Amino acid sequence: MTGDNRTPEDSGIVADAVTGNWVDTRAPAAMRPYLRLARADRPIGTWLLLLPCWWGLLLGMLHDGRAEWHDLWIFAGCGVGAWLMRGAGCTWNDITDRDIDVGVARTAARPIPSGQVSVTQALIWLAFLALLAFLILLTFRVGAIVLGVLALAPVAVYPYAKRFTWWPQVFLGLAFNWGALLAWTAHTGMLEWPAVVLYLAGIAWTLFYDTIYAHQDAEDDALLGVKSTARLFGARTPRWLRRFLVATVMLMGLAVLSAGLGHASPLAVLVALAGPLVMGWHLHWQLTRFDPDDDRRLLSLFRSNRDAGLIPLPFFAVALLL
Repeated sequence: MTGDNRTPEDSGIVADAVTGNWVDTRAPAAMRPYLRLARADRPIGTWLLLLPCWWGLLLGMLHDGRAEWHDLWIFAGCGVGAWLMRGAGCTWNDITDRDIDVGVARTAARPIPSGQVSVTQALIWLAFLALLAFLILLTFRVGAIVLGVLALAPVAVYPYAKRFTWWPQVFLGLAFNWGALLAWTAHTGMLEWPAVVLYLAGIAWTLFYDTIYAHQDAEDDALLGVKSTARLFGARTPRWLRRFLVATVMLMGLAVLSAGLGHASPLAVLVALAGPLVMGWHLHWQLTRFDPDDDRRLLSLFRSNRDAGLIPLPFFAVALLL
């Protein structure tokens, strides 16, 4: 790979990092392995963790018809917290998967299997990131704090899921979309059904994008005995992706309808409903370009889900003004 300022000595560069990212080009050399553990060189995961938080916050505001100054902090706090918790979660994932990662071409250069960071050092880094995230969580309402602590359960279980189920992407969805519940509760003060339905929509979306992602490793996973929806579906993947697409749009639409009852005008609800519909169009576009044998395209489609997840936000925001 050329044109990205990487040097032969920089052996820690991983296969799916963003070309020319700031970790590889500008971060202090001593910090690079730790930043790679946190996936700072691959920001897409932070976006995928953050976007359900922002969905939940905006729909919570639509639900109760009010906005507070504290919502600005929830918005920003979710951004910082998503980066920290994604880093902590990925570090935990790399600790538990170190024996698997060494046998997969895409992951063999990660800091732990390549020997750049010891397990003890990784655990200390994990604790540091989690502590910072917890300090941010303490600034939210009590209900959100409780949910934030409970979120540790799916995060802890996810790395083991591929060892005992063909559906590890469900466990990733449970962990990555928890922010929809947390941000809603941080704003409203209580967990309600629209947030739960939005959470389910996020899980369906995760099944969509992470099945695409998992096809990159399908051959290595088969050799190692690692399970995934990509291996489970095989040639039937496009059919399943279409099902996840429909579920995402329908569940998010239902969340919008239930959140809009009461304080939102009919026009506001209609505008907000356009968000999941346009997002569904983007997912359909991904489906038309899906090729399980083209790893470069699979990674590109996976990364495009940042844009897909951003689509509902301006519709939700405009709806708040109506």
